[in-house]
Amino acid sequence: MNLRLRKLNLTKITLSALCCVMLFSSCNKTVTEETQESEKGPITNVPFTSVKITDTFWSEKLDRNREVTIPIAIQQCYTTGRVDNFKIAGGLMKGKYKTQMPFDDTDIYKLIEAASYSLQNHPDPQLEARVDTLVYYISKAQEPDGYIYTSRTIDPKHPHPWADTTRWTAAAKGWYGSHELYNCGHLFEAAAAHYAATGNSSLLDIATKAADLLVKDFGPGKLEFGPGHQVVEMGLVKMYHATGKKEYLDLAKFFLDVRGPGGEEYSQAHKKVVDQREPVGHAVRATYMYSAMADIAALYDEKDYVTALNAIWDDLVGKKMYITGGIGSGGGNEGFDAAYKLPNMSAYCETCASVGNINWNERMFLYDGDARYIDVMERTLYNAFLSGVSLTGDRFFYPNVLESIGQHNRGAWFGTACCPPNVARTLPSVPGYVYAKGPNSIYVNLYMANIAEIDLAGVNVKVEQETKYPWEGKVNIKLDPDSEKDFALKMRIPGWTNDDVIPGDLYHYADGHEDKYTISINGEDVEYTMDNGYAVVNKSWKKGDVVTIDFDMTPRIVEASDSVSADKGKMAIQRGPIVYAAEWPDSEGGKVLNLIFSERQDFNSEYDADKLGGVVVVKAKAKAAKAKLDGGIEYSEEQEIELIPYYTWNNRGAGEMMVWLPVNESSVRPLPSPTIASTSKVSGSRESKMLIALNDQLLPGSSGDHEWPYYHWWPKKGTEEWVQYDFEGPKTISSSKVYWFDDEPYGECRIPASWEMQYKTKNSNWKTIKADYSVVKDDWSAVSFDPITATAVRIKIKLPEKFSAGIHEWIVD
Repeated sequence: MNLRLRKLNLTKITLSALCCVMLFSSCNKTVTEETQESEKGPITNVPFTSVKITDTFWSEKLDRNREVTIPIAIQQCYTTGRVDNFKIAGGLMKGKYKTQMPFDDTDIYKLIEAASYSLQNHPDPQLEARVDTLVYYISKAQEPDGYIYTSRTIDPKHPHPWADTTRWTAAAKGWYGSHELYNCGHLFEAAAAHYAATGNSSLLDIATKAADLLVKDFGPGKLEFGPGHQVVEMGLVKMYHATGKKEYLDLAKFFLDVRGPGGEEYSQAHKKVVDQREPVGHAVRATYMYSAMADIAALYDEKDYVTALNAIWDDLVGKKMYITGGIGSGGGNEGFDAAYKLPNMSAYCETCASVGNINWNERMFLYDGDARYIDVMERTLYNAFLSGVSLTGDRFFYPNVLESIGQHNRGAWFGTACCPPNVARTLPSVPGYVYAKGPNSIYVNLYMANIAEIDLAGVNVKVEQETKYPWEGKVNIKLDPDSEKDFALKMRIPGWTNDDVIPGDLYHYADGHEDKYTISINGEDVEYTMDNGYAVVNKSWKKGDVVTIDFDMTPRIVEASDSVSADKGKMAIQRGPIVYAAEWPDSEGGKVLNLIFSERQDFNSEYDADKLGGVVVVKAKAKAAKAKLDGGIEYSEEQEIELIPYYTWNNRGAGEMMVWLPVNESSVRPLPSPTIASTSKVSGSRESKMLIALNDQLLPGSSGDHEWPYYHWWPKKGTEEWVQYDFEGPKTISSSKVYWFDDEPYGECRIPASWEMQYKTKNSNWKTIKADYSVVKDDWSAVSFDPITATAVRIKIKLPEKFSAGIHEWIVD
């Protein structure tokens, strides 16, 4: 897929035109007469402030974000000391830096941004007062020359370990943990949003002072290096649009161009940005950088940027994206792994990476006008992104896995709390993704009930959608221009209606489904042309014209490329833009990982108003598989399973879940036969829900295998630890084996320095089992001993002096 970026001459685009390049921009774009002469002119988004959502699907989520998510997240910033950091830095109270991470300042910035979007459509004096208070604390924490980074300001002689002894220079030394410039980037984004929403320049004045300091300190002949964590580039572009200061735009481009080569792949500094051809490293850093590259590419007509972005995008959607739209499969680097390595239970798919993916794809569309980017954005929005927040709006996922044995559960907050504020600021921007416009065209990108006001070449066009999408496929689009007007209405025909699960051949439909949708105007069939995935109707539109699109919402079977080993012999179910999952409450016995499904069945669907806040469920038939003692498999009677939208899982408690459904014996995971270990009560020196990993009978392929659950003692190092099995009754045992977890090179777990086993009976103390205790990596550490009868066994472990340790599986025979 080539991104055909049109040449944009910076001198022919007004400042207001440039401001709409950004995802969260709220201003309208204007162009000169020369640009308006051709439909080849720039595409701009219709700002979220011009679109009022009226449907139940999204309006409920926006209301919950405003009423629940934003307030509790702000409260968490007070409770956890994030607000205190600004007060201490500003001399309003005494104390040391209160939190763990140097980027904790950004949680407040992002929440101000979220609150600003909310305030623009829903005035709330109490929320506005809370924002004003936070802005005051930020102003006090800013140093006289504009520098703002609370962890240094509080104690400049002893900055955070990820920062250097002098300002900014940690990034120059390749310390990708440096977040001084990252913090500035989120401040800039918050300031632009706050000013646009309220007209109050208090935060923009703070941000301008900080941005001026960056211009003073960085650039050719000054400090010549980029940030450890990208986002300042995006923030500087937004500051340019808010202030008109072109030096901010120039600095954003400088930060991109100065990056690489020879740096860390983790932070995309291994090559010059124009020489990169595939997504690598930390997924959030990557997508923030690609978004900034897309911004700068348009404004500077940078063809080399476009070449790089094309190749990176193609590689991502063709080799490294989950069916949910989630990206970044690796937990060790919070980012991209090798091509086609897309494990399900250990999928990382950070919520923030989904936000970055939405950012990037919307920018790609604005340049190219190709529906493929919106297809990817929609898939991410409805699946990987929405999974990141509970239906109640008060619990969150950091990673978003595609399979679970019950070890995953949303949390109320995190030590590294980037995801909740990112959810809070992205949700209220959703209305801004619905429409875009060209010089004489309106793009309908997303389908949701709404009322919008669109200024098209001086004529106001009211657009109203009536639909129950994504549950139903019928969409009525009513057009009410102030006066009759000729223009092109461009309606996206989603890739899921044909053979494009995701652009490229990473996934495909197995059912041979033909394109099924109809388009009519005022009840009559209409002729239209197809252009870059859009059905285009050119006509003179008048008040009351109604376009009706009806998409076929039949559930469809998706298969992965044979190159994706994790999904061989499995299928996924998709209905419209929604990916479905099997979850434990909907299966007999509360287990789904041992189910096997037939591809040769009809998948019926129906709306259930009482389930998970009201969803369409897909009904499927499956059998439960169980291992026999002789090594074979036996199957239960067929049962009906209600598959639920993936984004709604883990709203009924922790338990088993899977997206990819086994369809043959090679992929099914039979319920194992009971063993001494699997029937034991597990305990350990470190209490953790991951103790279930020790006897789950899921066997790793290597010590560094992240696919299956594991138990660890991190961050403890060099200490003596233990795990224990309490048997159901006295058992006679004579052997045991342990598979150690070791996440070298990224993590801090290694095989233990030593280990030994102990046993006891009901009335005895612990006794050591004499055996030869070898420690082996990537294989079983096994011991045999004279038979003993015991009621409990324990492993005592000595952790390495400088590392922690962990266990995949512990078997006792």
